[in-house]
Amino acid sequence: MSKELLNEISFIAFIIPAFAQAYKMNAQNAYRYLKKYGGWDYLRENWWALHTDNPFWTVRYLYDICYENGGQR
Repeated sequence: MSKELLNEISFIAFIIPAFAQAYKMNAQNAYRYLKKYGGWDYLRENWWALHTDNPFWTVRYLYDICYENGGQR
């Protein structure tokens, strides 16, 4: 496994529980929510930029992406 892939996995494994905690859900439901409303694709495509930002803003960006794609407020 490449170092870049390991970094991506580590970041995603960190940010999904952070998203879940911020929006009061468990990690499995957070994953499903992100998957359903496009946050997962955004996270996978942009993790390299998102991991350099404050986790608060990354969680907020994911929320905004999901909201724009029909996620609940």
